[in-house]
Amino acid sequence: MIISWWSAGVTSAVATKLAIDKYGKDNVVPIYFAIDSAHDDNARFKEQCEEWYGREIVTERAPEKYKDQFDVIVKDKYVNGPAGARCTLILKKRVRQRLEKELDYEGQVFGFEYSKKEINRAIRFKEQYPDAKPLFPLIDSKMNKPESLHYLERHAKIRRPKMYDLGYSNNNCIGCVKGGKGYWNKIRQDFPVQFDKMAKAERLVGNSCIRNVFLDELDPEAGRQSKMIMPDCGNFCDIEFSDVLHPRLEDVYKEPEQLQLI
Repeated sequence: MIISWWSAGVTSAVATKLAIDKYGKDNVVPIYFAIDSAHDDNARFKEQCEEWYGREIVTERAPEKYKDQFDVIVKDKYVNGPAGARCTLILKKRVRQRLEKELDYEGQVFGFEYSKKEINRAIRFKEQYPDAKPLFPLIDSKMNKPESLHYLERHAKIRRPKMYDLGYSNNNCIGCVKGGKGYWNKIRQDFPVQFDKMAKAERLVGNSCIRNVFLDELDPEAGRQSKMIMPDCGNFCDIEFSDVLHPRLEDVYKEPEQLQLI
């Protein structure tokens, strides 16, 4: 069995399809971590991908105590910090670790795209988590995010998730603690309920997800002129030295098959 971590994002969706084409739909099990703060359109996207794959996407959840990132913040009294985002740990990482112990797998599919930044992460990841037996179909196929989107919409005839239409670069939870000022001002405009919910959670805990400013004090114009960059809150956010260029990066970028030798 091969696990494919399906996040409701474009790259993970296409990576899963490439894996199914290579290994067969009966051998690849897509797994999705359901979180209540995801956009409602994810249900439509999931259903259409299941039709495309010819198989079910298995849904897993964190313990009932935690339904979304707001629950994690309020109940654990922690927003974000040097140890990372606790919501990622609770809602995704620990669920993944449990499944890794329960399932007998031959590999795990990740949607890292064909770009130098993502290839660098893939190399670091493979070095740090060899027992995960990682597979990177997009890198193998030299497909980046725009190409994945084209493949999804033109080849599979599946409309992209709504969060992309709204201008977000990833289909994360609505109200991600890793976002900066520009991101949160866009959330303020697009999803005012979630903005207010996070602002109240910050005050309750006494810490903000943005350094040195609480959301209820954030200048509505802050960050708007800068390009909004959002990290993809996938199942592996804890890759050490992911921003330090690996000496094998150029070799793998030119010949992706070299990644199998690392």
